Amino acid sequence: MAEVQLTIAGHSYTVACRDGEEERLLKLGEIVDAKTSHAQQAVGGNMGEARVLLFAALLLADEADELRTNASIPDDTLDTLEQLADRLTALGDDLVSGSQPS
Repeated sequence: MAEVQLTIAGHSYTVACRDGEEERLLKLGEIVDAKTSHAQQAVGGNMGEARVLLFAALLLADEADELRTNASIPDDTLDTLEQLADRLTALGDDLVSGSQPS
């Protein structure tokens, strides 16, 4: 099992992945980080970390839903986007509750 260090919204997270998937996870992390920046800009940057991650998760979920509805994208790609949205939501929940993100 490999580990990758992601930086999302200015915070570092160590995330485990299968061997050989490190580059893909880094790329996905960059997408999530871009969504958090987009969320911060859209709302004015006054949000706490949990809300930034929540809005980023919602943006990713919206994209996944729209792609699934309007395009023939492989289900595994959409599933990956949905898993990222779920993970961001869980990280936001951890931050709100004061737990250490996993």
